[in-house]
Amino acid sequence: MGQIYATTDSLDLLAAVRAARTAIASGEVIVMPTDTVYGIAADAFSAQAVQRLLDAKGRTRATPPPVLVANHETLDALAENVHPLARQLFERFAPGPLTVILQARGSLQWDLGDTNGTVALRIPDSRLARELLKETGPLAVSSANKHGQPAATTAEEAMAALGDAVGVFLDGGPAGGEASTIVDATPLTRGEPARIVRQGALSRALIEEVLGDKLAPVDAVEPAGGPSEETVALSSPAAEPAEETPSRSEPAAGHES
Repeated sequence: MGQIYATTDSLDLLAAVRAARTAIASGEVIVMPTDTVYGIAADAFSAQAVQRLLDAKGRTRATPPPVLVANHETLDALAENVHPLARQLFERFAPGPLTVILQARGSLQWDLGDTNGTVALRIPDSRLARELLKETGPLAVSSANKHGQPAATTAEEAMAALGDAVGVFLDGGPAGGEASTIVDATPLTRGEPARIVRQGALSRALIEEVLGDKLAPVDAVEPAGGPSEETVALSSPAAEPAEETPSRSEPAAGHES
């Protein structure tokens, strides 16, 4: 049976982070608060741990999780060929409810699922989340709920949804409840406009302030209103988006973006 760890004072926080760090190092999954919704997290560099995350949610490798990092410096360690406008998005909105799809660094030894060479990165605007990320390194994180169910906004909701699949639940109080906005920035490196693949907490108008005419038209944007899901499905432009999850467009090279 999982345990909920309070984080209300420094001693509780220390014990909670220690328990989470130990679980992550052992290849287990944990639940953590973020600035959007509660997330189920695993070591991004452990294929077995990422598979445990997907199994706990009832998802397949076709819906790989985004990766949360502690700071801007980590971005270049995980992504390559980052367009200057993508950097400006991070500078303007991170930490915060922005997830950006980038080209994953080819030298990395990880397996997040069927990413086709991309990675969706986010810096959460949560002190607790970032402190944990400093201890563990990058974490694969998806919303703490079963596939098709609403995302959890409290540790108790996450425990009710995921049960024995998770041993450590960090309680940071109620989460914001609105998912991050996801921008696919990989087309920028091909001279094409970036695309909002999920409209979330950040409005299109705010994204457009940075990207200007380098943002694809509204009719290329995934409709809002689906469950608050921190997972991005990867599919070709001709394919239907996976349930609850926006798709990433396919670059000319044949890899997902």
